[in-house]
Amino acid sequence: MPVTRDIVATYRGPRRVVRRLLAMGAREDRALALLMGGCILVFVAQWPRLAREAHLAGEALNPRLGGALMGWIVIAPLIFYLLAFLSYLAVRLLRGRISGYGARLALFWAFLAASPLLLLHGLVAGFVGPGAGLSLIGAIWCGVFLWFWLSGVREAGWGRR
Repeated sequence: MPVTRDIVATYRGPRRVVRRLLAMGAREDRALALLMGGCILVFVAQWPRLAREAHLAGEALNPRLGGALMGWIVIAPLIFYLLAFLSYLAVRLLRGRISGYGARLALFWAFLAASPLLLLHGLVAGFVGPGAGLSLIGAIWCGVFLWFWLSGVREAGWGRR
């Protein structure tokens, strides 16, 4: 199934999608591709906000884009791998039967599947600016991301085998 259909299906039932992804077998290239896809989308989502900030400050846009690129494409994946390892340890302490790959897949898929909300967040940040709308969309993204992640961890750690 294409990634876009899987993203839409995740909003209806995140555990089913993670179950199907886990059934495809452990492939680190797939997990890394999901993570990098999410990071690229979040980097792109930052463009309107960065353009607005650069314009209002009277500065060049390129240094801001370079910093965001470095942060989202180089540093963020390392942080996600660390977070996946910590979630793996937490599930194992709770007697779950999760694999390292399952923990990574649950986190990386949750991040990618929730990225459309981050694209909306970036548009609101760029065109509307700070305010209640931006905070609301950020809170909705956090809730959806946690829902997807915890559902994925539950499926990977305690789901059907």
